Amino acid sequence: MLDSRAMRTHAPAITIPIVFVLLYFLEPGVRELPWTTLRIVGAILAGIAYVFLVTARVQLGKSFAVTPKAKGLVTHGLYSRIRNPMYVFVDLMFFGIILVLQWHWPLVLLAMFVIFHVHQSRVEAKLLRNKFGQQYLDYRKQTWF
Repeated sequence: MLDSRAMRTHAPAITIPIVFVLLYFLEPGVRELPWTTLRIVGAILAGIAYVFLVTARVQLGKSFAVTPKAKGLVTHGLYSRIRNPMYVFVDLMFFGIILVLQWHWPLVLLAMFVIFHVHQSRVEAKLLRNKFGQQYLDYRKQTWF
């Protein structure tokens, strides 16, 4: 029998690079585009953001939930500086991919992601404030977004 909990942890980490590679190789014309400085910067940005995204997910551990829940207050690692590193690095990774693929229309999707992530972070902040009170407020003062 398959353990779906393990799959939820690792599947997105594997899926993102696979989708990106498929887009690169299967989307007509993308491979033929010259590797300009902007495309190289985009690839580096996407790669670094991906590593930080996976790191943030691992550091979140059992506190991770798809829907907002106040399972625990994670304040170590990336979370010691950024309250929502997964949102930040998903958006940066997506922006890097946009630069590599040289598509402009996904910028609209990126804007929607950013708006959604800001909204989600506010919902999560309210839950965490209600559950952890002053401990969360102190943590909030020491971190960005």
